[in-house]
Amino acid sequence: MEQISVVGIDVSKDRLDVHVLPAGEAWSVSRDGEGLDELCRRLSGTARLVALEATGGYETIVAATLSSEGVPVVVVNPAQVRAFANALGQRAKTDPIDARVIARFAEATQPEIRPLPDRATRLLADLVARRRQIVEMIVAERQRLHRTEPPRVRKSIEWLLKALEKELASVDHDIDGSVRSSPVWREKEDLMRSVPSVGPIIARTILAELPELGTLDHKRIAALVGLAPFTRQSGVWKGKASIGGGRSAVRTALFMGAQTAKRWNPALKAFYERLIAAGKPKMVATIAVARKLLTILNAILRDKTPWQNA
Repeated sequence: MEQISVVGIDVSKDRLDVHVLPAGEAWSVSRDGEGLDELCRRLSGTARLVALEATGGYETIVAATLSSEGVPVVVVNPAQVRAFANALGQRAKTDPIDARVIARFAEATQPEIRPLPDRATRLLADLVARRRQIVEMIVAERQRLHRTEPPRVRKSIEWLLKALEKELASVDHDIDGSVRSSPVWREKEDLMRSVPSVGPIIARTILAELPELGTLDHKRIAALVGLAPFTRQSGVWKGKASIGGGRSAVRTALFMGAQTAKRWNPALKAFYERLIAAGKPKMVATIAVARKLLTILNAILRDKTPWQNA
C-alpha cells in the first residue's frame, strides 16, 4: 500500500474527522470501538505521522489505541494549531477543516514522536491533576471563609472544607500507593528526593507529568517544561528573554522547589546569591534556579546517582 505522508485527526465527543496528505483524502469515523478499529485498520502500516489535538481528554483513548497498533502518533498543542491556521488565513472552522489544518501543521512542523505514557503513568497523572484541583478548591473555600460572616454560610463552607480535606487525604493515599507499588517509580522518587528542596509533591508531579526526565539532554528537557528562555528582537530592537509554553504543572512545581532551594539547598542558594550579586532581578534569578534544579534532576535520573553535596 502507498505510504501516507501525514494524517490530521480532529477529535470530538462522538466523531473523528480524518484528513490525509498529500492525497487530500478526507473521511470520518465514530469515536467508539468500531470506529477506532476502522481507524487503525486504515492507518496501520501506511501512516508516517498521525497528529491530533489535545482536546480535554477526548484524544487520550484515540492516541493510546493508535499507539498500541504501532501507528506513529503525536498529540499537538491546539493553540499552536490555531495560530498556524490564522497564519494561513484559515478563518472558517469546521471539524473537517480543522482536520486538514492539523495535517498541514504536522507536515510543516514535523513534531517529534515520543512514546505515550503507559496506563499506570496516565493514572498517576490523573491523580496528581485531581490533587491539584482539590488543593485549589480548598484555597478558594478558605478565602471565602475569611470573608464570610453569616453563621449558616460559614457552616456550609466549613463542612465543604472538611469533605475536601478528607478527599485530599484519600487522593494522597492513592498517589503514595501508586508510586510505592512500582519499583521503578520508587527508585526515581527516592533519587529526586535526595536533592534538598525536592519533596514528595514535586517528585510525583514530575513522575506523572514528565516521564522523559533522564532521557533527554538539558536543553531539550528545559524546552519541554517551558523553562528554556527565548528572546524577541527585530532589527535594533531587542526584547527581554521570556519563558512559557511547555508543561505548566511541572514548571509550577519546579518554581515552588526553587523558592525553597534558594534558601536551603547549599549549591542552589550560592547560585542564586551569585545571580543577585550580578544584578539579576529576583524573579529572573529564581527562574534560573528552577531551570538548574531541573538540570540536576535530569542528570540524577540519567546517571541513577543520588544528590552529592559539593
